[in-house]
Amino acid sequence: MEHSRFYYHVSLILSISGFVFPVMVGSIGINYGQIANNLPTPDNVIPLVKSIGATKVKLYDADPRVLKAFANTGVEFIVGLGNEYLSKMRDPDKAQAWVKANVQAYLPATKITCITIGNEILTFNDTSLTDNLLPAMQGIQTALVNLGLDKQVSVTTAHSLAVLEVSFPPSAGSFRKDLVGSITPILNFHAKTNSPFLINAYPFFAFKSNPKQVSLDFVLFQPNQGVVDPKSNFHYDNMLFAQIDAVYSALASLGYSKVPVHISETGWPSKGDEDEVGATLENAKKYNGNLFKTICQRKGTPMRPNTDLNIYVFALFNENMKPGPTSERNYGLFKPDGSPAYLLGINGTDAISTNSTPTTAATTTTTPAPRSPESTSTGYLSISAAVKGSRSSCRGQLLFPLLLWSCLAFRPAF
Repeated sequence: MEHSRFYYHVSLILSISGFVFPVMVGSIGINYGQIANNLPTPDNVIPLVKSIGATKVKLYDADPRVLKAFANTGVEFIVGLGNEYLSKMRDPDKAQAWVKANVQAYLPATKITCITIGNEILTFNDTSLTDNLLPAMQGIQTALVNLGLDKQVSVTTAHSLAVLEVSFPPSAGSFRKDLVGSITPILNFHAKTNSPFLINAYPFFAFKSNPKQVSLDFVLFQPNQGVVDPKSNFHYDNMLFAQIDAVYSALASLGYSKVPVHISETGWPSKGDEDEVGATLENAKKYNGNLFKTICQRKGTPMRPNTDLNIYVFALFNENMKPGPTSERNYGLFKPDGSPAYLLGINGTDAISTNSTPTTAATTTTTPAPRSPESTSTGYLSISAAVKGSRSSCRGQLLFPLLLWSCLAFRPAF
């Protein structure tokens, strides 16, 4: 019964979205976390990924089941090396052994194009992790060079938006002074290896922190008056683009304006606790639906209008074993049985219309039990970092000072 129901959901989704996929090819990225014990097998995930037009998948580990299942599908993969492995990558032999086992073994059938080293390390307040981050990146890069893979696989790390000290106006974006000493050598690494700078950005937390001051339409890509950066005179009609351009400005302030920015995580929960203002199914549908349409326009931000957006939506599934508030378990576009958590509101007509310029289990088989919650190897327990290495829901607290200022500054005048 479960078997047939899963395939019914997948068939229905494919029939609904069949016209969307050609328009969205090469545009959509999706985060595939696995902190759950009820997810479909990787083979059954393939049609779900294709149903939303995603051609890029980001893992938080290098799960062999997933990498084998997606062989010869053409889907591009980012694989992750967990925070717990950073210190080991200082050893050239261990770094090369990791690359051989987790990357080279799957090439070229599985299209692995990038390796993320840890997640949001610089805002963990853990000096041992920070001290090991760049050496780990360099160790993996050296291994790729030695194996002749450095031209097809890049090395990077993902950062919380909390690495910024100033985010408003976007043209004045800058990194935290206490992090400049750590982040500058990393940016030099990116410049030398032509790898992207990854940032995790969640307008949801700005709204949750101060719903009376933050315009919901502004964070959901809904029609709104927008705001103008007084220095650049650029007009912004959504918060995510303002956040991205603040990162571009921060990079430029340190002399790294040519380093590309990719959004490694962004999303909106469809359910939350009573105090998680805005975590509703309707808001999740609007945020992700409008985000998908925006990505399909193939337009950049006001500061980088000719640069394609490289955005990975969080997340593919609701993950039932993630600790923290209810929202943590409800970021998925899909439920574990293959049914959509909500319909994105995208069809062939909608996707095509976005070319216009905008105003600014057998099947549900239980997977092997995930590793203990202390491990990050099957997907980070929380979407953004928390203080002292805890993967709880502190990310709202971490981002509050930064985003509140940003939000107040971006409040439209009525």
